[in-house]
Amino acid sequence: MKVVVTGTRGIPNILGGVETHSEELFPRIAQKGIDITIIRRKSYVHDSLQEYQGVKLTDIETPKRKSFEAIIHTFKAILKAKSLHADIVHIHAIGPALLTPLARLLGMKVVFTHHGPDYDRDKWGKAAKVMLKTGEWMGCAAYFSGKKDLFKGLMMEQLEKDWTVYPVLHIDFSISKYMNAGMLRSAINNRLVEWERIYGCDTSEDTFSLRLKGIIKRAYEQSGRQVVLLVDEYDSPMLDSNNNEELQAEIRGIMRDFFSPLKAQGEYLRFLFLTGISKFSQMSIFSELNNLQNISMQDAYSAICGITENELRTQLEEDIRRMAEANGETYDEACMHLKQQYDGYHFSENSEDIYNPFSLFNAFAQKKYANFWFSTGTPTFLIDILQQSDFDIRQLDGVSATAEQFDAPTNVITDPLPVLYQSGYLTIKEYDRDFQIYTLAYPNKEVRKGFIESLMPAYVHLPARENTFYVVSFIKDLRVGNLDQCMERIKSFFASIPNDMNNKEEKHYQTIFYLLFRLMGQYVDAEVKSAVGRADVVIKMQEAIYVFEFKVDGTPEEALAQINSKQYAIPYQADHRKVIKVGVNFDSSTRTIGEWVIEN
Repeated sequence: MKVVVTGTRGIPNILGGVETHSEELFPRIAQKGIDITIIRRKSYVHDSLQEYQGVKLTDIETPKRKSFEAIIHTFKAILKAKSLHADIVHIHAIGPALLTPLARLLGMKVVFTHHGPDYDRDKWGKAAKVMLKTGEWMGCAAYFSGKKDLFKGLMMEQLEKDWTVYPVLHIDFSISKYMNAGMLRSAINNRLVEWERIYGCDTSEDTFSLRLKGIIKRAYEQSGRQVVLLVDEYDSPMLDSNNNEELQAEIRGIMRDFFSPLKAQGEYLRFLFLTGISKFSQMSIFSELNNLQNISMQDAYSAICGITENELRTQLEEDIRRMAEANGETYDEACMHLKQQYDGYHFSENSEDIYNPFSLFNAFAQKKYANFWFSTGTPTFLIDILQQSDFDIRQLDGVSATAEQFDAPTNVITDPLPVLYQSGYLTIKEYDRDFQIYTLAYPNKEVRKGFIESLMPAYVHLPARENTFYVVSFIKDLRVGNLDQCMERIKSFFASIPNDMNNKEEKHYQTIFYLLFRLMGQYVDAEVKSAVGRADVVIKMQEAIYVFEFKVDGTPEEALAQINSKQYAIPYQADHRKVIKVGVNFDSSTRTIGEWVIEN
């Protein structure tokens, strides 16, 4: 077993309660034959030790700032733990516990040690206190365990009067990858065994459903309280097997068996809470549980998982001002940048604008408007669905969907829209009450750029760094007015795409153009056609506006004539900048740019 420890500055001879605790505890665990690695904060280390009394030591650079030091260190440490193939991550203290879900998402088990209500210390500002209390909740099933002290200063402290202690059963399906049915059976069995150690077992219980039924009943009888069941990422096994219908059917059968006793156990259950990126109706494993209530798209819960505009402006004002100072801008400019980069989520018809808290807190920690959400991995599952369904990704900037699409049961997910929405890549931008139709789009610049960068390699099979190189070089040429060089770069880009990735359908080339110019839109104002009556691409530079029209196996003259006949440039004539029209031919036989003509 390999254990990686974070949440401490390090050992040995480093001041701090957690540090003293770790220095005493982990050498003793190492003596038992357990592989222990402590991730130290390099700024506190004054030695070159790689091992201490059997405990391995690894040092990571971390900014020595009280506000986000622990979070940044823990984030890096969890990624390091994954690279070390850790079985367990042991997180110390409530601040680092904020990243408990990340460790679980990466497939590692988590042990969390609560070292006290650190948020009560005077050194922490409002934002830090909120983060610490959130971390505390992440590390413990606090409420139903009756831990009143953990909610000090929060609304729950006033709302709850009794603070009843309930038996809590928690299972997280994200801790593993389910490449076969045996892996799912092992994961379920492992959790059931842990619960049976607490509440006992019966030899007659020889199926998952019977064992879960017995555990719930005995927990109720032994405690005199109804049971709370918390299920994280319930759909993870089905998503992992989505491209294998035979395996999918077997896994669904296992999941149905496991969850089947829940409806009949209603008298023993106080609360059941499920999380996942797919609605449970889609997964077809809860057909018996018709008493479940989906709160995902209800106005009352729409702000439960993020930060509202009001919360940002009131609770995080100090952090915004520090952000503004670090980037040489005003407070209002910082608010605008934060909104463009991390805001824009809507989870119901009348939802407030919601900010992504993970990205927001990372931005405050690093004092820059970077793309944090995609730093932990690529959404390969979603990309596979998009390609398998032949979905036109150009529609992602404003696609329509009905409520029925989100609820349609299916054995294998073929419609990417519900999953794209439920996983946060698309969000609600408009709702037509008359026709009950949602308009979905990217929530913000962070998601748009991150997702398109993830999509590019799937369509062109080029490393992401090469895609970025072409885009940046293209923009640099445009800035100096070297349009011919720009076109040569596009020609080179398409020529570099492997032959087996090309086909002669116009849609294929249009998709690549869309991705290329959408990436460019992160650096300059680039509009890509999304409706009839607009040019394929419009790029706005400081001195000029470029209007592009592409024709597959046509002529550049035909493309230019279309710009003029349909008056694509008219909306930009009032602008002080020069308008330059570019007609381009794309030759499917050579699979790259052919000729082009320019009209000033």
